[in-house]
Amino acid sequence: MAQGIKDKVAILGMGCSKFGERWDAGAEELIVEAFDEALGDAGIDRNEIEAAWLSTAMDFVNVGRSGLPLSVSLRLPNIAVTRVENFCASGSEAFRGAVYAVASGAADIALALGVEKLKDTGYGGLPGGNSGTLSPLWTATGSAPGSFAQLASAYRAKHGVGKDDLKRAIAHVSVKSHANGTKNPKAHLRRAITEETAINAPMIAEPLGLFDCCGVSDGAAAAIVTTPEIARRLGKENIVTIKALQLSLSNGSEAGHSSWDGSYFHTTRIAATKAYAEAGIRNPREEVSMFECHDCFSITEFVTTEDLQLSPEGGALKDVMDGFYDSDGAIPCQIDGGLKCFGHPIGASGIRMLYEMYLQLQGRAEERQLPNPSIGLTHNLGGAPNQNVAAVCIVGAA
Repeated sequence: MAQGIKDKVAILGMGCSKFGERWDAGAEELIVEAFDEALGDAGIDRNEIEAAWLSTAMDFVNVGRSGLPLSVSLRLPNIAVTRVENFCASGSEAFRGAVYAVASGAADIALALGVEKLKDTGYGGLPGGNSGTLSPLWTATGSAPGSFAQLASAYRAKHGVGKDDLKRAIAHVSVKSHANGTKNPKAHLRRAITEETAINAPMIAEPLGLFDCCGVSDGAAAAIVTTPEIARRLGKENIVTIKALQLSLSNGSEAGHSSWDGSYFHTTRIAATKAYAEAGIRNPREEVSMFECHDCFSITEFVTTEDLQLSPEGGALKDVMDGFYDSDGAIPCQIDGGLKCFGHPIGASGIRMLYEMYLQLQGRAEERQLPNPSIGLTHNLGGAPNQNVAAVCIVGAA
C-alpha cells in the first residue's frame, strides 16, 4: 500500500522573480531570474539537475507546448524537461512532477519552474478560452469574477450571512493582504488600503469590488528538490521537507446535479483531507503555522479557510474579523501579500506560494518573518467553483 511522500523530498533551493508589469523582460528572462536565485540558493551546478518540469499556460515562443523553452533558456544539460499545465494550479503540478521524481528515486535532483507573461497577451484579465458548442450548457458565466461572485451568494444563503457583513469581511481579507504586501519587495502591488476603500471601490461583480480581485502580472518562480540525505551531504541546515502533496480534480458532480450547493470548493476539501492524512496532521487549526491560499478573489480565501479545516463550517466570518489570519494572528495567511498583491501569472503562482513558506521556515523572510513557524501549507486552485483543480502542499522542518 502506498505510504505517501512525507519527508522523502527536501527543498534544496528556491527562487522568485520580481512580479509585476515586467515590460523589461520576456518569459525567458523571467525564467533565468528565478532560476539563478534558486541555483545560487541550492549551491549546486546546473549540470547536477537530472530532470525538470515547466509550468505555463500560454505559448510564449514558437516551439509548441513543449519543455524546450526551459531547456533552451537555461542551457540545461540535455535532460528530460516536461511542460505541464493544469489550469491555475499548473505551478503545483510542476512541483509535483519534480517531487515525485525524487521520491521515486528516478532523479537525485530535479527542478520545477513556473512562468507566465500575461501582460503581453492583451487581456485585462486572464486570457479567455474558445467556447465550444456545449459550453453554455455547463458554464454558469464566462466571467471569472462572475463565477466567484456566485460563490459568495451561495455562502451567504447557506450560512445566513448578511450582505454588508460579508462585504466587510472580504474587505478585511484584502486589507490584510495589502498590508502584508507592503513588506515584500517582489510583490506587484505594495500599497496599503483601508476597509472603507475596499468597500467603496468600483463594483466588478457583486459583492466583489476592485480591491477584491487579484491583479494581472508577469512572473516566475523556481524550486530545486532532492532527498534530505543529499541536502545534508551538501552541507544544508534548516532543511525544509515535503510533508504532503495532494491534488483533487472535479469529476463533473458539482456542475452536474444539485448535491453541491455552490458555497464551497469540493475538491479543496478532498485534497486537504488527504494531505493532512499524508502529513500526519490531526488538528490543522492547532498544527498549521501559516498558509498561502489561492486568493484570486477575496471571497475565495474566505471560503477556503473553511475548506482547509482551519475555520469551522460557517466560522470564517468570525475568524476573519477577529484577525485570526492577520500577520499577528493565530494562523497568518498570505504573509507575503498573496495573489492579491503578486497578481496571478498562471504557471508561477503555485511555486511562488511555496517560496514564501520556504523562506519563513528557514527564518529568511526579513521584515515579514513570523516567530518560529513549523508547518506551512499552500493551496493552489485552478478553474471555476463548479469545475476545478485543487492542490494542497504541506512543508515543514525535516
